[in-house]
Amino acid sequence: MWGMWGRRGRDDVIKHGIARRTRATVVGIALAAVLGTSACSSGSTTTTTPTPMPPNGGGQAATSAQPAKFVTQPANGATAIGPADPVKVTVSDGKIDNVTLTKPDGGTVNGQLAADKLSWSTTEPLGYGKTYTWHGTATGTDNKPVEIAGAFTTVTPRKQISASLNVGDDQTYGIAMPIALTFSSPVADKAEVERHLSVETTPKTDGSWAWLSDTRVHWRPKDYFQPNTTVKVNANIYGARFGNGAYGQEDMTSAFTIGRSEIVKGDTRTHHIQVIRDGQQIADYPASFGLDSDPGRVTPSGTYVVMEKHPTFSMSNPRYNYHDVNVPWATRLSNDGVFIHGLAASVWAQGSQNVSHGCVNLSPARAKEYYDGALLGDPVEIVGSSVQLSAADGDYADWTYSWENWTKLSALAG
Repeated sequence: MWGMWGRRGRDDVIKHGIARRTRATVVGIALAAVLGTSACSSGSTTTTTPTPMPPNGGGQAATSAQPAKFVTQPANGATAIGPADPVKVTVSDGKIDNVTLTKPDGGTVNGQLAADKLSWSTTEPLGYGKTYTWHGTATGTDNKPVEIAGAFTTVTPRKQISASLNVGDDQTYGIAMPIALTFSSPVADKAEVERHLSVETTPKTDGSWAWLSDTRVHWRPKDYFQPNTTVKVNANIYGARFGNGAYGQEDMTSAFTIGRSEIVKGDTRTHHIQVIRDGQQIADYPASFGLDSDPGRVTPSGTYVVMEKHPTFSMSNPRYNYHDVNVPWATRLSNDGVFIHGLAASVWAQGSQNVSHGCVNLSPARAKEYYDGALLGDPVEIVGSSVQLSAADGDYADWTYSWENWTKLSALAG
């Protein structure tokens, strides 16, 4: 430092005519300064002049205070917004003080402010065909409040589509039970609707949705459910876009349980069915299946699912000229008319011949015994006939598909 001062001094001397210091004098002064510092350092505290820092510290330029900026979603003036679309307000360069989303009737929409006060989101769906208005304030880093304002309008649907579920709360079903959701009108945008459907199971169960028609979507597991599985279905379709201007009318949910394992195994060639419960055979019943030589009467081979149970059921088949024949202890296996039921008139053939019109005939006593222990959703596996069960044979023909083909029926496949 002193050396630099000396050089500047020389220039000053030349410029202003002041007596020159010789180079030796400059060096001597510098050396004396160094020796003087050394001599005083022992037993004393050295004071160092701090290096000046920028006003904001850390070598960074000071950040100027800013007014709060907010963004609403949907944007101010937006129309045709779906009631289930995300609705929120976010703030930058500040924090939210308060915010409300007001309904047309003056009420407010439930919502939640984030812990960091940078955003607020609704926690309830909106209505159809309504205008909602933002109110609130946010304070910027400049400590000045900014008004949060704006408005948007939700869509008025061309049509609202409802749905029904085949499973009920707190019920117990068999290990093959499919979950069936049936819509009141055809669904144009199946992929969008499927995104609003979910199935939660404990233990975790691999399964998939499959569209069986424009109005029916089913969910089934890859393999039979494990016994005692708990299942929750969520069809969050309110506000969902169904396509062609249609929207979902209301959400559907159901929580149920899978019971014990029971599988019925039948062979049309041996004329018997066995009931296997939790891996153990508990019954072997002589039976008469459909007449195999008549394609209109044969009992197709395949995996059925118990759909309904009736203490008595009236059966008619105009093609074969019988009407209103009441049978006891009828357990429906398909909407195509296949039941396990009692029939005293065919006891003579049960265990030896197939003479029915497609149903599985048991004696009335045996039919009741089976009926009493059966659950909706139990699988019934029939083999041995000349015809295979197809998906067209009933609403619960889900197990006629291989897993690979089943997953291809999802609107989200691939």
